[in-house]
Amino acid sequence: MALDVDLLKSERESLRESLRELETEQRKLEAELKSLRQREVQTKREIDALGTLIELHDKSEPRATDS
Repeated sequence: MALDVDLLKSERESLRESLRELETEQRKLEAELKSLRQREVQTKREIDALGTLIELHDKSEPRATDS
């Protein structure tokens, strides 16, 4: 059985095109993931900042004593 070289070349080109599409999709997903990670870090910073403000408020507020 002889191999059809033209068929093999066509299949190879088809696979290369599929690979290019996958690489493009991967780059888009990586960019989206990076953006989500940045939002996560920003949100954590905001939580920490608010926690610090709450602690400062609690320390400056006079507390009732149990005497």
